[in-house]
Amino acid sequence: MTEAWDAAVEAQIRGAVQRGEFDNLPGMGKPIPGRGMPYDESWWIKSFLEREKLPSDLLLPTPLQLRRRVEQVPDEVRDLPTEQSVRDFVGQLNTQIVAWLRNPEGPRVAVRPVNADEVVRRWRAERAGPEMGTPAVEPVTAVAPPRRTRRSWWLRWWRRG
Repeated sequence: MTEAWDAAVEAQIRGAVQRGEFDNLPGMGKPIPGRGMPYDESWWIKSFLEREKLPSDLLLPTPLQLRRRVEQVPDEVRDLPTEQSVRDFVGQLNTQIVAWLRNPEGPRVAVRPVNADEVVRRWRAERAGPEMGTPAVEPVTAVAPPRRTRRSWWLRWWRRG
């Protein structure tokens, strides 16, 4: 049975070669990419990102993506036209951060919501111009969550009983 299958496949290949269907294929005569290099387990991910021109940030876990976005806030709001658009941008980012804080996945990384008033103040200072003496880009500070008081373990145990 397999011999008949092999014969049929070989006959189709020979017919395609005679018709010239394998002539002028893309990559013909070119070396195989990656040949002679050490094996990389994630070669297909790297080639996909390169082929589709996607940023490698997509491979990061959610908290690291959020942290990177918090670091890039001054650059991203720089060209926004109005104060309301800056506040909307920061509000959307804070919504994503709070959603992650409610249901954290991935590594435990400190990510806090961004202070919208601080971002707007820096945005205004940048709009006013560098002649005012303010630095162009300052790190964005995050809003600190309210601190919980810590109870000792024996107090929690004693209240349960």
